[in-house]
Amino acid sequence: MLIPEESATIGQVLAEAARRWGNRPLLAVPANPARSYAPQGLEWSYAEVARRVSQLSAVYAEAGYGVGHRVGLLLENQPEHFIHKLAMNALGVCCVPLNPDHRPMEMAYVIGHARLDLIISLDALLPLVQQSLAHTPHRTAVLSVQAAEDRLPPPPTPREEREVRASDIASVLYTSGTTGRPKGCLLSHRYELATGQWYASTGGLVNFREGQERIYNPLPVFHVNALVFSFFCAVLTGNCQIQTDRFQPTRWFEEVHSSRATVVHYLGVVVPMLLNQPAHRLERDHQVRFAIGAGVDPQRHAEFEARFGYPLVEIWGMTEMVRAIFDSQTPRQVGTRAFGRTRHGLEVRVVDDADQDVADQTPGEMLLRYSADTPRKDCFSGYLDDEAATEHAWRGGWFHTGDVVSRDPDGLLHFLERRKNIIRRSGENIAAAEVEAVLQAHPAVAQAAVLGVHDEVREEEVLACVVLKSGQQAHPSINDPLVQNLLTYCREALAYYKVPGWLWFTEEIPTTGTQKVQKHQLFPAGTDPRETPGMLDLRPLKKRKAMHSA
Repeated sequence: MLIPEESATIGQVLAEAARRWGNRPLLAVPANPARSYAPQGLEWSYAEVARRVSQLSAVYAEAGYGVGHRVGLLLENQPEHFIHKLAMNALGVCCVPLNPDHRPMEMAYVIGHARLDLIISLDALLPLVQQSLAHTPHRTAVLSVQAAEDRLPPPPTPREEREVRASDIASVLYTSGTTGRPKGCLLSHRYELATGQWYASTGGLVNFREGQERIYNPLPVFHVNALVFSFFCAVLTGNCQIQTDRFQPTRWFEEVHSSRATVVHYLGVVVPMLLNQPAHRLERDHQVRFAIGAGVDPQRHAEFEARFGYPLVEIWGMTEMVRAIFDSQTPRQVGTRAFGRTRHGLEVRVVDDADQDVADQTPGEMLLRYSADTPRKDCFSGYLDDEAATEHAWRGGWFHTGDVVSRDPDGLLHFLERRKNIIRRSGENIAAAEVEAVLQAHPAVAQAAVLGVHDEVREEEVLACVVLKSGQQAHPSINDPLVQNLLTYCREALAYYKVPGWLWFTEEIPTTGTQKVQKHQLFPAGTDPRETPGMLDLRPLKKRKAMHSA
């Protein structure tokens, strides 16, 4: 493995990787005849990537770009995204990936907040950029990716005439969030290289062989998982990243097989979608050694591994923190929400609302740091133009993740829920994820989202939003057989107070580009979800006596 010096920059590391592994593949795209680009697929070696990066860096440099500039990329998952990012980083330019799923007002906020000097876009997305610019006073040049290969408009301000440093910001990634405006996470060259090194050195089941791994990542490159986490792991180990355009359950088996993937990345939503696919001739004809992801339904974890023949290694991670936590050591805790133990380079506390440590196996917020002397070592550099939010997150010398976990006496950590998704009902804390997992295991349910709604007596009540599988139908009545079946199913799996008091059938649950559920978009702002047409009030059936046997 190539172990970068702490002073190394991305440009320096790419040059060294190309020198070591010139003819080995670095970036691949699986074939897809229906795709508008590279329908036959492509594969670029380390030498080819370095050549393309060098050529494009010269175009940026000639136009006057360098340290101090920020350029937005609206290139979806196309391989040119990596080439532009690497070319910019070699000069000290900061890359700001733009989310193609954003609506104009959302993108306008990012463009203005990041104060972009230039936007490089796919032709098909240029109208979205122009609509977005109409909603912000910030003016920036816009260029198609094809035109950008030859010549760029000059930046509005001169570059800083100095060498690129490891502490310079390589990327600004905007958190998706569930409430409020997204924050811009500042990721330095050192952060991105340290992320790849941390992943590559995990150990246990997550064992990267130099020059032998092919990492299939279907996640968006405008987020940290594909753009930084897996890509720089590949760069530092002489391996290849296989970047498909997006996750498609109907193409997963074919692409994993044909790309010769040895590692695959997933999100929790991927697991039930693949399990719901009919038997496929290639579903066990693969070279996958392990999968990396988060959020697998505990009730379907073992089922997935048995059917497809490789382990799902659950992890915890977030954009702000370079160090993910992996459940990669055997024996693993399949069928639970365990995500591993800490290792050297990461300290963890589990605390209550007053930041006081809680006892083992007690829910609390997870706090992280590198060490007492250097708590922020290699972590994100802060939130763009929001020092107050940065310091609040780091209060007391620990980063506050906002995630509620519990820790076993042997140090094994279990994910419970995002703190804001804990439902407080009659003094009981209910993890929405636990109720969602039960509902999603029901044979008629395709997807479920659970949240708390106001209750005049009990503070909050459990509301379940359910998408039914194709062919399933329910009428908005508590006497409907499917409604009764769902209620009975929950009663049998959950304590009475966790059973939904409200039930609403919907055709779609909104998600982000990384398939994170956007619960705040389920109901219009300022409205009471309980008054939504079709909402079923199950509270009369939710009584302790009726649930006593549960």
